[in-house]
Amino acid sequence: MTITCAILALALLAPLTLAFAQPLHPRGMSLPPGTVVFRDLPYVTNGHVRQKLDLYLPKDGKNLPLIINIHGGAFRGGSKEMAVPLDYLARGYAVASINYRLSQHAVFPAQIEDCKAAVRWLRANAARYGLAPGHFAAWGSSAGGYLAAMLGTTGNVGGFEVGENLGVPSRVQAVVDYFGPTDFLQMDAHRTPHGQLHAPANSPESQLVGGAIEENKEKVAKANPITYVTNSAPPFLICHGDHDPLVPHHQSELLEAALKQAGVPVTLYTVKGAGHGGFHDPRVPELTQEFLAKYLKPK
Repeated sequence: MTITCAILALALLAPLTLAFAQPLHPRGMSLPPGTVVFRDLPYVTNGHVRQKLDLYLPKDGKNLPLIINIHGGAFRGGSKEMAVPLDYLARGYAVASINYRLSQHAVFPAQIEDCKAAVRWLRANAARYGLAPGHFAAWGSSAGGYLAAMLGTTGNVGGFEVGENLGVPSRVQAVVDYFGPTDFLQMDAHRTPHGQLHAPANSPESQLVGGAIEENKEKVAKANPITYVTNSAPPFLICHGDHDPLVPHHQSELLEAALKQAGVPVTLYTVKGAGHGGFHDPRVPELTQEFLAKYLKPK
């Protein structure tokens, strides 16, 4: 515990080169030797305490493709330390993991505004950190998958661009969406038996938009990534369990259909018998690795 506290304190002042195993997320993945870590980088000057990110760089990396990890937590919990795909550092990727304001701090569109601000900051500082500015992917699960999808479909939507680095695009070049919601108004009609209800005013989706979703249909439409799908959206990989009790599988089917209709490359992989994450299907990580190698790595 003493070593960990010391590391976190030093990280506020300078990057750390960690040459020893240090578990940093629930899967117990340790950092490869020589990884450089920048913690709590503010992507908004003098912003909210949540408007910070962590950046992980593989040793001696240059022109690095970047995975932007967006945590889940029903829009009202979670942190950038959750489920960071640190195993991709050894594959030649940089990884950024971002926090964003939760629904108790601010309602939609604050969350996508924060994600876009983080992408712009990372792109504006790409040369400093050795990142390839044209090779950014958004990856998230659940609420994080939703925000990754929003980043993917709103790349040309100016209404969510606020704050700094406005001359830098917030577009991403690939999206990995694990079981994120899309059209909140269709969730209850397709939920599993005894699955979560989403219409009540205390549901995660209602709290996100600032009121019961059935009474705020215009806000729900604005918060739906499908609303913004065009043929300029980047390629998508979507993975979703067909027994998900929190986010019905149908939500990903809707997104897949909209992307296909627009001519966007999309793969929806259904994890048979799976619930809300916790996948044990080896095809999920295989597909993710293949997808990112195809669409993200500089040729």
